[in-house]
Amino acid sequence: MTEDVGSTVPRRQLGRLLRQFRTEAGVTLDAAAEALEYSRQKIWRIESGLGPVRVLDVKAMCELYHVSPEMTEAMRGLAAETKSKGWWHAYGDAVPSWFELYVGLESAAAHLRRYDESLIPGLLQTRQYALGLFQPGSRLSVEERERAVDVRMQRQALLTRRLPKPPRLEAVLAEAVLRRPVGGSSVMSGQLSHLIKASELPNVSIRVVPLAAGPHPGAVAGSFVILDFPATKGGRAAPEPSVVYSESLTGALYLDKPEELAAYESTWKGVDALALGEAESMDMIKRIIGETRHD
Repeated sequence: MTEDVGSTVPRRQLGRLLRQFRTEAGVTLDAAAEALEYSRQKIWRIESGLGPVRVLDVKAMCELYHVSPEMTEAMRGLAAETKSKGWWHAYGDAVPSWFELYVGLESAAAHLRRYDESLIPGLLQTRQYALGLFQPGSRLSVEERERAVDVRMQRQALLTRRLPKPPRLEAVLAEAVLRRPVGGSSVMSGQLSHLIKASELPNVSIRVVPLAAGPHPGAVAGSFVILDFPATKGGRAAPEPSVVYSESLTGALYLDKPEELAAYESTWKGVDALALGEAESMDMIKRIIGETRHD
């Protein structure tokens, strides 16, 4: 559904505009907080696109930064959009706050380029593989694990949705990802077969960097996703700037500075050049399925 894109992009757009106008007005974060009688943290959160924004707050900030009435009105409209909710809000704590931003960006993206060094990415996992990732003694209860996997399965719907147009997914996997056993041989065999099926979607490309490629930029960078966004409002407005997402055990990095994007674009070009073609990659996956079944 179109509304599933939620409020993530409007929040980021509004935050970026407010930061731009504050900077152009020569107002520091501390000075703005003092003049508006807000906490510094509140303004930082608004500028970072981390939550819904009240129209009243936008009006006050625009007055302080001497923003034109026309632009103020447009930003008030954006503020109203920051309150809409995506499908993932229904899952509550099953979606950590640091991951919620990514799910929103992923839903809004036109193009996802991801390199995975360790595991099959969530968008391409089977339910059995996803459940197999939870180790014995996990701090999550069985019910919490099921809900976390439900979110992962729901995210996958974006690859086959009708509206808006589904994103193009280019996934490059290290060969080790395919050979790392998760949940036993039958689970791995089912997961690898699922990759072959997913690759048949017109908007999905899955390729493998063979171990024989040796050390390469992706092995140093680790797993990451580059998200590119569509033009907005019928192409009249500039698209949301690309962002790089890199996850860790307790949080994530969202990188969108030009030099950060350039570094990851360069890394992507490196793994893209070393990856096998799509047909060769599927042949390798089929060979590994054969090996898995004979283990």
